[in-house]
Amino acid sequence: MQTGNDDTDAVDQTTKEFLAARPRLFGIAYRVLGSSAEAEDIVQETWLRWYKADRTNIVAPAAFLTTVTARLAINLAQSARARRESYVGPWLPEPIDTSPDPHVGAERAEAVELAVLFLMEKLNPVERAAYVLREAFDYPYSRIADILETSEANSRQLVSRARRHLAAERRKQVSPAEHRRLLEVFLAAAQTGDLTVLENLLAADVVSYSDGGGVRGASKIPVVGRLRVAKYLAAFAPRFWPQADIRWVEANGRQSALVSVGEEAVALLCIDASAEGIDRIMWMMNPSKLRPYAASLSD
Repeated sequence: MQTGNDDTDAVDQTTKEFLAARPRLFGIAYRVLGSSAEAEDIVQETWLRWYKADRTNIVAPAAFLTTVTARLAINLAQSARARRESYVGPWLPEPIDTSPDPHVGAERAEAVELAVLFLMEKLNPVERAAYVLREAFDYPYSRIADILETSEANSRQLVSRARRHLAAERRKQVSPAEHRRLLEVFLAAAQTGDLTVLENLLAADVVSYSDGGGVRGASKIPVVGRLRVAKYLAAFAPRFWPQADIRWVEANGRQSALVSVGEEAVALLCIDASAEGIDRIMWMMNPSKLRPYAASLSD
């Protein structure tokens, strides 16, 4: 009798199919939720459902796993929206190190930049999932319709609405080289509190967001406008920068700066920049989001 070996082979195949799909599952869940920790929870729940499922009638394991992941992520995103309304200060997406996988399991590195994830928070979870499945993972509209349990025409409308929203909220971005240059000049000016240089770098409608989660001494409201942001940066420069060490890192597909004091990471600085200048400044200071990112960086 080969029952024992057959069972082992079945378990091995089940695990193999899940592991093959895992990067994509995480990529979908992370983009829908904007949280690495929540995405990992979704992937784990998907594994449990896959392991317990009657797989004899599942002809396309990857399709089954994607569908379960997307629906679980949508459900969690709906409850997360209510939780984030009571969040202390601005909420920013949890950063991830994209240097090992620039696309994070996707066909294209779309919808992974922090600014895009932040703007997608204004979409409803179904619109967000539709946009992610289409723009990052290149799913056909018919497949998106199956996953979201809607019509193909409606799936097109969902993606179209999401595209229009993002286009209205975000200018065309500068090249990676220009992004790096702007960040370098910005950092140097921020450290010295050089108001003139800062004002020249910033777009007129720039917004600075600091996510301290109520734990760090971060601004609890966004700082808006070129002059206000420049003065804000200059005011805290003497207190913030003298003890700081800066490390260049990649976060969500963009060059960023990890700021540490001693052995402790205290902030991740990311910017969003267009031909108008720096449009958004994002300071991730919440330890529960920052520590996992800092720990994930390869030496």
